[in-house]
Amino acid sequence: MKEALIIAGFGGQGVLSMGKILAYSGVIQDFEVTWMPSYGPEMRGGTANVTVILSDRKISSPIVHEYDTAIVLNQQSMDKFEQKVRSGGILIYDTNGITRHPKRKDITIYTIDAVTECAKSGQVKLFNTMILGGYLKVRPVVEMENVMVGLKKSLPERAWKMLPANEEAIRRGGEIICQVR
Repeated sequence: MKEALIIAGFGGQGVLSMGKILAYSGVIQDFEVTWMPSYGPEMRGGTANVTVILSDRKISSPIVHEYDTAIVLNQQSMDKFEQKVRSGGILIYDTNGITRHPKRKDITIYTIDAVTECAKSGQVKLFNTMILGGYLKVRPVVEMENVMVGLKKSLPERAWKMLPANEEAIRRGGEIICQVR
């Protein structure tokens, strides 16, 4: 098993945190793991993406030219990464702010309206874990118990009180993700 994943969006959306949670989860599950973040100098609002590779074999390079899965959270990321999903791969995107929807017919496409769902519940800070839940529904590459340990490792201790809400957001994300084609 090998999963090469890109998560891309704006700074402040929890892009890097999602990747870190997956990376920790993979390490706990005894996978070989790489976590390679990339972001602009802005604190929030600049571009941010992270490449995560999870594998049950040695990883020869953290550099990826073609992804098994792309999670896209803004239009700039859609424009940049849609074509980098391998044929037969998966593209997941939040519909908020996307003006040009993916056109490819050789990949499986999912939408998840996490922005709206988080707004309904008044829990916008759970956006990234809701997206993560949608991804894990489609690609259950790590076990939920390991995801929760990875989440706890990635959060500062003062935020541990939010672990039950994050677990619920992960579950909800799995419920609201929809296959487009």
